[in-house]
Amino acid sequence: MMARVILSIPSPDISSFSLGPLTIHIYALCLIAGMGVAWWLGSRRWVARGGQPEHFETIVLWAIPVGIVFARIYHVLTHWDDYFGAGGMNPFAIWEGGIAIFGSLLGGTLAAWLVCRHYGLRLATFADALAPGLIFAQGVGRLGNWFNQELFGGPDFGPLGLEIDPAHRPAEYADVPTFQPTFLYEMAWNITGGLLLLWLDRKLKLGYGKVFALYMLIYGTGRFVIEGIRTDFSYMVGPLRTNQVTALLVALAGAALFAWLWRVRPGREASPSVAASVEDTETSEEAAPQE
Repeated sequence: MMARVILSIPSPDISSFSLGPLTIHIYALCLIAGMGVAWWLGSRRWVARGGQPEHFETIVLWAIPVGIVFARIYHVLTHWDDYFGAGGMNPFAIWEGGIAIFGSLLGGTLAAWLVCRHYGLRLATFADALAPGLIFAQGVGRLGNWFNQELFGGPDFGPLGLEIDPAHRPAEYADVPTFQPTFLYEMAWNITGGLLLLWLDRKLKLGYGKVFALYMLIYGTGRFVIEGIRTDFSYMVGPLRTNQVTALLVALAGAALFAWLWRVRPGREASPSVAASVEDTETSEEAAPQE
């Protein structure tokens, strides 16, 4: 006998709307809103650390499109049968959904590193400036999953149960009305993580990539747990979903990187410029008393 649901979280009735000949997907609007949050906060933090606004804009304008391409590639590779199996979907139809955050991080980081290298800037400084806004953006982006009624967890008959229309339910749960709202779990985790990063950065004056390392640890840990709740298809690596393995590796790498940077790169760099930082170091060495 199915449990009776007294309270639950309703899902939106629409996931897109028309504007003349255009179809506007609300998921895309959520992603754009998240990017706006990351851009606004990241730019303020970058300038506060001595960076030029135009440099930040250039880095981001390269990182976003490259990140989207890598996000799509990662998604297709981890859902290979959906695109290249019998009756597969179009791997280039990104407007139909299907991008992966871990892929976007990889591609965005690569693009940011190349631009920073071109301008003689520290990638670590840019990453530290962006990290809190980035995890906030990922939280905002999860609202898109709510509108799409996707990436939810198993059955949940409690007050946080998320109502899912029959058309969006897994076949094995066709008669189950409510599921765990993993979009809400991850949104809450990411916003809390972003606030924690801002507090720790202000309290400890973190630099040299330590804020980003903590971002990797916080986001990776939360994603590992929440990914294990989801019911959507995933290839498995032993008992773990593919994204759980990636999240675990990201979290462990973040913890190791933070521990190493805390020991060998204390404090915060004086400038985002590599040349300026080198000059400051040489000046300090020259001014130091000789033994």
